[in-house]
Amino acid sequence: MRSKSEKVRRQLIDAAYQSFWQSGYTRTNVDAIAARARVTKRTLYGHFRSKDNLLEAVLSHYEEFAAQRLAHIGERIPGGRDSLIEAFFAQLARWASTTPRWTGSGLSRLVMELADLPGHPARVMARRSKATTESWLAGRLGEAGIARPRERARELMLLMEGAMVLTLIHGNQAYIGAAAQAAKRLIKSK
Repeated sequence: MRSKSEKVRRQLIDAAYQSFWQSGYTRTNVDAIAARARVTKRTLYGHFRSKDNLLEAVLSHYEEFAAQRLAHIGERIPGGRDSLIEAFFAQLARWASTTPRWTGSGLSRLVMELADLPGHPARVMARRSKATTESWLAGRLGEAGIARPRERARELMLLMEGAMVLTLIHGNQAYIGAAAQAAKRLIKSK
């Protein structure tokens, strides 16, 4: 019986993940999540106390997924200075061009949507996830012999997040290429 319960819980997390990332947190209701998971609303509430509680589970799942994604990206990114930057932003460009209806970072969008709720668990989770990515990037930059890797990682995060937002606003992936060029100049100038 326990495995059936875990299977239903996983269906709900997957359905909520898809719903939140497609429609946003506030525009998604629990009825839609239950329908997408093919369960009743009562079953949903049997597994999760609230929509916020479900969001926490989704974000925990996302955190695991993000760690796997970073490991995968790390395997594909070369260690040299310029090639590291090129590959990092090329991966972002591939993600943007191969994902139908690309909407950028779901965590960034979610935090913007919940901007007026500073203590919300989603904001805590997003901060932790972005910090993990920044720390991972600092490690890669340090391995490549780039001076002050933590500072450079923060600057590259700003370029990456800005590129995603401007790509969404303008519908033009050239912003990702421009961010890559700015990153290369930044690394060379330091």
